[in-house]
Amino acid sequence: MTALLAAIADDYTGASDLANTWRKSGLRTVQTIGVPADKEAFGGINAIVVSLKIRSAPVAEAVSGALAAEALLREIGVRHVMYKICSTFDSTDDGNIGQVTDALMERAGQGWVFVTPAFPETGRTVYKGNLFVNDVPLNESSLRHHPLNPMRDANLARILAKQSERPVRILDVQTVAAGLGACREKIQSFSDIRPSIIADAIDDAHLDVLGRLAFETAVSTGASGLGHGLARAALEACRSEDGATSGFQPVGGRAAAIAGSCSARTLEQIAVAEKRMPVLRLDPECIVAGSGAVDEALAFARRHLEAGPVLIAASASSEAVAALQQKYGRMETGHAIERVLATIALGLVNEGVRRLVVAGGETSGAVVDMLGIRSFEVGEELAPGVPMLRTFGQPGGDLAMALKSGNFGGPDFLPEALSRLA
Repeated sequence: MTALLAAIADDYTGASDLANTWRKSGLRTVQTIGVPADKEAFGGINAIVVSLKIRSAPVAEAVSGALAAEALLREIGVRHVMYKICSTFDSTDDGNIGQVTDALMERAGQGWVFVTPAFPETGRTVYKGNLFVNDVPLNESSLRHHPLNPMRDANLARILAKQSERPVRILDVQTVAAGLGACREKIQSFSDIRPSIIADAIDDAHLDVLGRLAFETAVSTGASGLGHGLARAALEACRSEDGATSGFQPVGGRAAAIAGSCSARTLEQIAVAEKRMPVLRLDPECIVAGSGAVDEALAFARRHLEAGPVLIAASASSEAVAALQQKYGRMETGHAIERVLATIALGLVNEGVRRLVVAGGETSGAVVDMLGIRSFEVGEELAPGVPMLRTFGQPGGDLAMALKSGNFGGPDFLPEALSRLA
């Protein structure tokens, strides 16, 4: 089977989540960092996930990056391109989900597009166009406190309408549950207005229906849940002979974790890790003020790495982050912390770290960019949405990594992931 499926992901951890979904479905999958330069390098690969950092980028930059990736993927011969977004629909009234989706649809000459962040396996469901997190409306859940894109509205149609030039319609769950025929009939009734369609889904059977319908088109927008349905449709279209064979092998050497996410789950994981490994908690305000956090972190690592893994964290409560943003500015605060953590990651690799776990989407993107990584092959799943990753052709030796979205993984994820990467 050739690469029938591809995705353009708006951040690196979301890309890993989707790549993990496709590998588990039976597709040999590669995750690239940025638009790949060599379109001849994907022989035997069934699915490609292009990782960009465009979720919070200016609209023009996000659209330009997505269209550059789409052009390369079409040259390779990919049949369907999914714009992979976060399952909490992280965006602002200014973008970028609507604008990127519009641009991809225009390029493809497509009449309608599915947009759904539903991912029931992780508690994200869409009902009547509203996004729920573990049965709680998004705007009432703890996930509403994203530091860059706080989500204050659960109504996806209302959010998307502020970003898109196209009309927005809803494909309700009753229609989805009635199957392909009912969905096609409903979509046909929308065809004269070329809409973006918010698709309800509250269980995996709904995602199967949506995936099959989406695969009949050139473009879709969604989270890894929609990716499940697309993978099943692709496998039905053309079964792979070599399956999900993977070149991932264990990696020895030193191990470390870096945490920049401020999600409640990551804060819990840091607290659990403190009982099992040396942990350095950096003061986020000292980082933003530029007080030598890199030297402090690397000195700490040198004292402990020989004995086992270490964790370096700059995570803080949402209240503490809000206070910092008020004092220094939202973007300035985030970028300063990402830059310092990425510099620490580079220092750790230079100290011989070959197994690295990173917690937080923006932090992961900054770390991967700092390390100059261009692509990963995807290995086994460490937690839902978090696969093992192995670089290839990395200067100084390949790395085994995990890039974890802030809210993913169980309480003991950090030490357990480092152990399994070995």
